[in-house]
Amino acid sequence: MPLRHHFRPPVDSRHSWDELFGMWPAVMVQSLFGKLPEGYAAAPNVHIGAFEVDVATHEESEFSFANHGSDGGVATALWTAPAPTLTLETDLPEQDEYEVRIYDQQRGRTLVAAVEIVSPRNKDRPESRRAFVAKLAALLQRDVCVSIVDLVTVRQDNLYANLLELLGEADPNLGETPPILYAATVRRRTRPGKRPMLEGWFYPLALGQALPTLPIWLDARRAVALELEATYEDSCRVLRIR
Repeated sequence: MPLRHHFRPPVDSRHSWDELFGMWPAVMVQSLFGKLPEGYAAAPNVHIGAFEVDVATHEESEFSFANHGSDGGVATALWTAPAPTLTLETDLPEQDEYEVRIYDQQRGRTLVAAVEIVSPRNKDRPESRRAFVAKLAALLQRDVCVSIVDLVTVRQDNLYANLLELLGEADPNLGETPPILYAATVRRRTRPGKRPMLEGWFYPLALGQALPTLPIWLDARRAVALELEATYEDSCRVLRIR
């Protein structure tokens, strides 16, 4: 079956997009189970961006330090902080995470690869896009292979292009107008005595077309295949998305 339009009728009249995005990472993990070498493990991670902070708890515990009194007891003194140099109202971007993480368990469960499924919230505001690509750049800096799968048709930005722009690079395969649907894998490969090499595998997607297979790099020489089409179809079949 081809790629559906998950943000328009008839699909979104029966199924919310987050049903697929929540299911897909688990199916990806299942597909990788028999492909990963001994000592590697994959795990799904789904985190919705909304969160709350218990302000009262922090108000009671922060900004204090303990002094020992003359009787050997502990006396708590509060330090009066100076006035802030900046005060403004703002909302921090709340990030959604629909991802698969792959670990090298023989190196203390070191993260070696991450597959990120882009959500509408990851693309809805400039600060959200910056936060998302900054996360990817930080992973690449740690030599974590990063894969991006973007099926979001209701937002125009291409976060793969934004990531390369942040790194001061560009991919000529993007063309003058980068497609809004795409899948990509990016990795940083270190080389003794030379500058690190950035490598990318970019695939534009289209509604009604099959999804590609992405390389997931475990180290400099070993990769496993992530079959997006098969895992996507398995997820749609379980959810009865037609």
